[in-house]
Formats: sequence, C-alpha cells, structure tokens
Amino acid sequence: MMNQEFNVGVIKPVECMKEGWELIKDQYWLFFGITFVGMLIGGFIPFGIGVGAMFCGIYYTMMQKLEGKPFEFGDLFKGFNYFLQGLIPMLIIVIPAIILSLVMYGSTIAILFSSMDGSGKFDDSFIWKLYGTILVEGVVLSLVMGCLHALIMFSFPLIIDKNLSGLDAFKLSSRAVWQNLSGVVGLILVEFVLGLIGYMICGIGLYLTMPIMFAGVLVAYRRVFPKADLGFNAPPPNAFNL
Repeated sequence: MMNQEFNVGVIKPVECMKEGWELIKDQYWLFFGITFVGMLIGGFIPFGIGVGAMFCGIYYTMMQKLEGKPFEFGDLFKGFNYFLQGLIPMLIIVIPAIILSLVMYGSTIAILFSSMDGSGKFDDSFIWKLYGTILVEGVVLSLVMGCLHALIMFSFPLIIDKNLSGLDAFKLSSRAVWQNLSGVVGLILVEFVLGLIGYMICGIGLYLTMPIMFAGVLVAYRRVFPKADLGFNAPPPNAFNL
C-alpha cells in the first residue's frame, strides 16, 4: 500500500451520475443484463458471500469500458477470480448485519415475555413498546449499514484496478471515503433518490437504475484514484498520499 495516492474534494455526486450514464448509455442494456444477472447470482449464494465476487465482475466490465478495452457479458464471471478478495468487504457488512438482526430479534422476544401477565395476556403498553423498539433499532441498523456501505464503496474497484487484497482495499477505501466524506454522502443520497424513483416504477425500476449507480460510483472512484494514461479530467484541489 506504499505509494498509493488518492485525491480529495473531487466527487461531485450529480456530475458523477451523469458521467456514469454517459459511460454506459450506448451499451446500457448489456450493462443492465450484467448487473441484473450479477445481483441475481450473488443473491442466490447464502449469506451474501457471493455478492462481493459479482460486484468485482460488474466493476471489471465497467472498468474495461471506461478504459476503452473490449469486454463481453461473460466477463462478469471473472469476478469469481476475486472471490476471496471480494468476500472481505462483504463480511464487513454481513457480520454486523447478522449480529444486529439477532439483537433486534432477541429484544422483540424479551418485550413479548415482559409484557405478558400470568394469564398470557399482553398489557396495554405492549404495542407501544414493540413498535418503539423496532423503530429505534431499525434506525440504528440503517445508520450502521449506511456507514459501512460508505466505507467499502471503493473496495471493489480497488481490488480490480490495483489488485489489492480485500483487507487492504477496505482500509484504503475507508481512508479515501473519510477524506471525501461530503462527496460520498452526497453520492449515496443521489443513489437513494435514483433507487426510490426506480422502486416507485412497480419495484422493477430499481433494477433499471442499478447500472447507472454502479457507473456513477466508478466515475467517482476514478476521480479519487486517477489513472494518468486515461486522461481523466478531474484536477484535484489537493491530494493525500499514503
């Protein structure tokens, strides 16, 4: 990880999404198929342990497009070459999600038993306790998952682009995200809006927006981690050297 460099202050969320769309629009349906199948396969593998490999495959094809290199649909499965590397960032999300879900389940059971009297009936405060607990724990879970999602955002492109291990990619991604926090938060908010718009189209529209989200994140990644020979036009206000 010596001599790695990333730029600071170069993520413009809306611009990144627009440039992401420009990147894939001439082959949009191909990238739609790649993204849809990748997420489908990743979802079939228990506990989400295959999602990291599929993310790597999706970013591999998009990075080939970004660099003007040939690619095809089957290149999605090259993501399995990075299965172990991609597994680490996913476990950083999956393990806390499982733990927090178990805590939520345990607290719900505790409320059920604590609100029951000797005859097996629930007291009047049961509903308020139950929904209040679910609401608070749901907010905590969402915040934790949102933070972890942000920290691993550049992990998969780093694995593909710089051939880093999963742990090194997570560490470098976390540092780059922290130094570009406002831009990353803005990017996640734009993703949320796109996802919400897609979800409102009978739910299936979410899958239509996902290729744009991946492409937008890749554009943001290349701004933060520029590659000189691409001539990528994103002059950094300053740089942070590791």
